[in-house]
Amino acid sequence: MKKNIFKEKKILITGHTGFKGSWLTLWLLLKGAKIIGLSKNINTRPSHFQLLNIKKKIKHYQVDLKNLSKIKKIINNSRPDYIFHLAAQALVKNSYDNPIETWSSNSIGTIHLLEALRKVKKKTFVILITSDKSYKNLELDRGYKEDDLIGGKDPYSASKASAELAIQSYINSFFSHKNNKVFISVARAGNVIGGGDWSENRLVPDCFKKWSKNRFVDIRNPNSTRPWQHVLEALNGYLILAKKMTIRPRNFHGEVFNFGPKNFDNNSVLKVLKKIKSFYPAAKWNIRKNKKFHESNLLKLNSKKAKKKLNWECKLSFSDNIRYVTEWYKSFYDRKQKINVCKLSSEQIRQYEKIK
Repeated sequence: MKKNIFKEKKILITGHTGFKGSWLTLWLLLKGAKIIGLSKNINTRPSHFQLLNIKKKIKHYQVDLKNLSKIKKIINNSRPDYIFHLAAQALVKNSYDNPIETWSSNSIGTIHLLEALRKVKKKTFVILITSDKSYKNLELDRGYKEDDLIGGKDPYSASKASAELAIQSYINSFFSHKNNKVFISVARAGNVIGGGDWSENRLVPDCFKKWSKNRFVDIRNPNSTRPWQHVLEALNGYLILAKKMTIRPRNFHGEVFNFGPKNFDNNSVLKVLKKIKSFYPAAKWNIRKNKKFHESNLLKLNSKKAKKKLNWECKLSFSDNIRYVTEWYKSFYDRKQKINVCKLSSEQIRQYEKIK
């Protein structure tokens, strides 16, 4: 993205204290944007957002999206130019432990944001981030396309599919009149990995937490494949989509885009671990298969639409993707008391931006 359209723009990010949200907040701050952040809480320790030490550089609101009146008030008062909706209960296992909270956060939270936008009269560009798990998983090898069926067996996937139905309903019911000022697109990304993720029951964070203590990590599904990509790849897609929406709002209004690796470049959990070990010899694991909860074994995204309409594709090879992640965690754990996380993450963003 050569031209910086975000400088001095007011950008509202829901879930800004989360893994993806904190990286997006930092990136947009580096671009000179004015950030309004909405998050219910900081739910990991450590927290990438806290370690970045950027809270004083943004307008930070601790608010639950289930509080519709507060959401309306913040949007009416801040009048954002762009909105990136990332707030969610994003963990499959947690969705089994807390299904009501998962449905409430992922479905009702999204509906409340859409409802708060109904009275907006200022031109506003909205990127709603859902998930690759929104698709009804048929273990298809060809890669899921944007017009494939949505659905889900586990509470997380089903709640995200439900949110997608609500999004399309709101677009068609309330945001399609000729004087509409709110333009909405949907982004579905594959599994993102990167430094600063400490969510539970996620492969990379679990591994580095254990390895930092010289412990083995138990792997439950070594042969499961995922469209692994670095968090910056997906965020770059969201930013490009926002730029395209700015130029031709009606061309992208209501459109859905997948953001996944090139040529369905899925890799198994075991292959990811072996690649990490090539950069981080201390990596070690045990295979302990566990089928207590359903999690799709095969997920592939077809991102040809993003390539064609946005000229977006992943810039990092699988090896570089893993190298970025490993270098971040190695720097953090090797020099925990000295590391400047904001500098570390900012440097990775700048390195990424230089890749052609």
